[in-house]
This record gives sequence, structure tokens and C-alpha cells, in this order.
Amino acid sequence: MTTATISQAPRRAVSRLSNLRWLVSDVAVLAKRSLARIAREPETLMDVTIQPILFVLLFAYVFGGAILLPGGGSYHEYLIGGMLAMGLAATAPGTAVALVTDMSSGLIDRFRSLPTARAAVLAGRTISDLVTQVIGTAVVAGVGLAIGWRIHTSLGDAAAAFGLALLFGYAFTWLGACLGMVLRSPEAAQQLGFVLFLPLTFVSNAFVPTQAMPGWLQPIAEWNPMSAVAAASRHLFGNPNPAASVPAWPMQHPELAVLAWSVALLMAFAPLAVHLYRRKAR
Repeated sequence: MTTATISQAPRRAVSRLSNLRWLVSDVAVLAKRSLARIAREPETLMDVTIQPILFVLLFAYVFGGAILLPGGGSYHEYLIGGMLAMGLAATAPGTAVALVTDMSSGLIDRFRSLPTARAAVLAGRTISDLVTQVIGTAVVAGVGLAIGWRIHTSLGDAAAAFGLALLFGYAFTWLGACLGMVLRSPEAAQQLGFVLFLPLTFVSNAFVPTQAMPGWLQPIAEWNPMSAVAAASRHLFGNPNPAASVPAWPMQHPELAVLAWSVALLMAFAPLAVHLYRRKAR
């Protein structure tokens, strides 16, 4: 190995470190920009504040009395795990709408003219959405406590439940970022997000046990990632969890299933979203 080759190695390491710092700085600035917009327009938080409260009250006091849990237990406690999964996944359509809006308004074109990392625009958007997901999680937990939901396990288990749910929610926002890159209007993003999100939520154990579903639908619901998030939350919170008696692998190992789904979503959709963004920039 020549002296020139040896001397280039530290330079490459310094260059990579500089690029990483540049990327982190760009992501932080763009995430702050998205959060500042929320401060100016707090009504944009209705999907993680007002909507979860309405759904919790609706299912707890209107539909809950007609839903029987295999093995018994409080439906109010059963409900919160499902609402946690639903509330976090519901931010993905919002990510798509926000990105399409920025694209159509020309804001993304302005970002492209700046010396910013290509991935920073999307990463900043998803990180700001993660902050809103934390707010939504706090709202769901607060309204859950108000209707009688309790955590019956350790603080560590509860933290693991919230952490897994937020990890899945963050990974899911990258699917929304991909939709934002391929759709051409906020209306289309909102409609497609609703079409994709509605069956994903309701064909799961978020609100009803899968044992009550038709036989042909049960495997679909049991392998639905929303079911894994809800089952993992219920298990770690010590809440009623009828899915524990279901032999499907995701229901027997819900925590591992959530990790697997989260990693798969990130590996599939984060690079794809960045690729689509770069292609639009050409």
C-alpha cells in the first residue's frame, strides 16, 4: 500500500463525517420548519388530538357494549392498544398530503435550489410527524386513563410498548412519503390514504378480536401489522389480549412482529421515497 493511499484514508473518513453532520443539520432545520408550521396552524393536529378522542369515546360507549372479548376482560382496556396503533398509522396519509401540498406550491423546488442533502427534506418531514405522533400517543393515553384504562405491568414494559408503537408509526410515515412523491394533488393523496388506511385499520384486532371474524378473513387480520402493534401493546400493558390464544406467529410473538414490520417498512419505503424525490429533482 502506497503512502498516498494511506494518507487518503483519513481524508475520506473526515469527508464522510462532514457529510453526516451536514445531513443531520439539514434534517434538523427542515424538521423545525415543519413544526413551526404546526405552531402557526394548530388545527393541523386534529388528526392526532380530536380524532382519537372521538374514536375512543365512540367505540367505548357506543359499540363497546356489543363486543365480547374471548376470555373476558374490560373492553375499555382492550380498546386503547388498538387506538394506539390506529392513531400512529393515521399520520401516514397526512405525510402524503403535506408533501404533495409542498410539491404543488413550489416549496420543494425552492429546497432543491438550496445546497441541502436530498434525503433531508423527507427525513425532516417524517421526524416532525414523529413529534406529532408522540402528541397523539399522549392524547390516547390521557383519554384512556379517563375511561378506566390502566397499565398493570412495569414502567419498563410500558415504555417498551410506547417505543414499539412509535417505531412502527415512524416507519409507516415513509409509506406516506412515497405516496406524496407519486401523487399529484392533495385531494388524491387524502383519498388514497383513506382507501388504504381504512381497511388496514378495521381488518385487524384494533377494535374487535379476530376470533369473531369469518374464517377466511382471520389469517389476513392476524398478519396485519396493525394487529401486531395492538397485540404487543396489550401484552406489554397487561391489558386483555385475546390474540395470545391465536396460533398465528405474529400473535404469539407480537413484539418481534412489530420490529420485523418496522424494519421491513423502513428498508423498503425510505430508500424508495428518496429515489422518487431524486428522480423528480432531475
